[in-house]
Amino acid sequence: MNNLHCTYRDHAIGVAIIEHPGIPTPWAAGCTITSPDGSATKRIPLPLRFAFLADLESAQRASLAHGKWLVDRHLDQGVSLTGEAQAKAA
Repeated sequence: MNNLHCTYRDHAIGVAIIEHPGIPTPWAAGCTITSPDGSATKRIPLPLRFAFLADLESAQRASLAHGKWLVDRHLDQGVSLTGEAQAKAA
């Protein structure tokens, strides 16, 4: 399920979807992010309330959008890609 990816603000964002067959919303959306220095995150799931979607295409779009939002927060607000605040250099 990792066939979709994009480059956003010099960060590579990949879709990381997990299928859970047998439930009404079987697609668990998530992404991986690789920074320009080559370091990559583990799979970052969407918040639980929004993580499970009924169709694959929606899960892929949501995963990429979530990755872009995380990159924006990282570059603009100094929040790590995993969501923890980073100390800014003075």
